[in-house]
Amino acid sequence: MTNQLFDLKGRVAIVTGGNAGIGLAMARGLAEAGAAITIADRNADNSAQARASLERDGHQILACVTDVTNPASVAQMVASTRERFGRIDILVNNAGISIAAPLEEMSLGNWQTVIDVNMTAPFICAQAVYPEMKAAGSGKIINIASVLAQLGSGGAANYAASKGGILQFTRSLATAWAVDNIQSNAILPGWIDTDLTIRARERVPELHDRIVSRVPAARWGRPDDLVGATVFLASAASDFVNGAALTVDGGFSIQG
Repeated sequence: MTNQLFDLKGRVAIVTGGNAGIGLAMARGLAEAGAAITIADRNADNSAQARASLERDGHQILACVTDVTNPASVAQMVASTRERFGRIDILVNNAGISIAAPLEEMSLGNWQTVIDVNMTAPFICAQAVYPEMKAAGSGKIINIASVLAQLGSGGAANYAASKGGILQFTRSLATAWAVDNIQSNAILPGWIDTDLTIRARERVPELHDRIVSRVPAARWGRPDDLVGATVFLASAASDFVNGAALTVDGGFSIQG
């Protein structure tokens, strides 16, 4: 019974930003649990490499060049997934960016770009998959937020605001679509070792030691640390979990 709760055989998942870092780790984890995967990302070359890697391991993979801020592009992603796999059961809204700057110096353009990708795109993607999930009688939406959704950030106010907004959006999705047996939850990663955070460490040399000193496990997270939470929220094991925010940060946010 326990294994069946986490079995995703016959399920189809879309992972936005799924060709590298956290997104690729989550895509691989869902595939290993049995799901067919659509990787949706703007970078065609990286997506092709990710698809080839996953296909070598025997997984069913579709790579879609997708601009998640463009409703027409997202609609094509949904249509391509339906054509290839016949259904859509899981959406992981993972695509995201960070453009850091002191709040007093941040341009309106940089503010808006981060809001568009991190908060508006999940709305576009959720609306696009809703008819598929409603018709199937069930669905799982997983929004990737951040511990900064609950912590202030003077140097990345646009990012923190977008991730805080994602929490409220997740709760609103959970309330609106529970009647359709669609569960919507958020994952709040802490400081994970990815290309995005490598750039942050280059910009702020003391960041590495600051993070390690605050995490009880005394290390940065790895993309694979997000896999268990993702499979749980995508599977039948979480059928009565709705509107939750699951923190995966090694204890960073519990420290004073």
